[in-house]
Amino acid sequence: MNISQLETLLTISKTMSFRKAGELLNLTQPAVSAQIKSLEDEFKTVLIDRNQPVTLTDHGKVFLEHAEKMLTIVEELKQKLSDLNLTPQGHILLGTTSSIAIQILPRVLSYFQNQFPLIKTTIHSMPSSQVMTCVENGSVDIGITYLTEKNPNTTSSVLYYDTFELVVSPSHPMSKLTHTTVDTLKDIPMIMLAPDTLGRKFVDQIFRKYNIQPNIVMELSSSEEIKRMVEINLGAAVVSKLSIANELRLGTLKMIKVNELETSHPVGVVYKSGRYLNTAMQQFLSDLKGMPEHQFISSE
Repeated sequence: MNISQLETLLTISKTMSFRKAGELLNLTQPAVSAQIKSLEDEFKTVLIDRNQPVTLTDHGKVFLEHAEKMLTIVEELKQKLSDLNLTPQGHILLGTTSSIAIQILPRVLSYFQNQFPLIKTTIHSMPSSQVMTCVENGSVDIGITYLTEKNPNTTSSVLYYDTFELVVSPSHPMSKLTHTTVDTLKDIPMIMLAPDTLGRKFVDQIFRKYNIQPNIVMELSSSEEIKRMVEINLGAAVVSKLSIANELRLGTLKMIKVNELETSHPVGVVYKSGRYLNTAMQQFLSDLKGMPEHQFISSE
């Protein structure tokens, strides 16, 4: 058994085709067949059902599960060997919300990539509730999100604190107010985050506490979408204060303080506990944790 055979099996499981697997691996179809046949002979079992479309047998599925683990170990070995030159390099997959990706990360990443040009970053934008799950299952290396509760499978560190604020269009009847109470929100159309987001869960908790049944006219998956709807006066919304800095400066949104919402929420960096941190991740985490809070929460 060799690494190439394992990679071939993995590719076939994804493409369900010997021909397509060969094209991706730059191998002829007979070469692909020969690699799989060699594995089957060595382990005295049938790994692939060759009817169309090609699928893994039950034995093949078990074999693939272990093959993926072995390939992961090989990639980790390659990265560790690469790290021996002590030059921070590598690729980091970041998972975060669209608001943090737009408002916070550009300032952080512009500095970071100027200092460490060999480190590449890819940002996956997603609802806040998904960030921790993606960190746990390894689909992202590092997450930046609201730290609502301790997770035994992850390691986290607080970067800054945010609040959720009520915003309206300058054309909204409430736009001249600077303060109001949560009770007034039951009478106005509200644009809300999706129910599975952390921001929505916080607002729902406040509404339950004060026995308020909000008039929800729209639900959207991100604060960026919500802000656009509020700007054209389709309703009021409660969103992250840090996400509205630009709109407040331009005057396209008005913020109204609601005392009952004034709770600080920690935003932090998270990664899977016990995982190997290559030099790129070590450097990125070190730089993030070392930044003062005003670096994140200041305006441009």
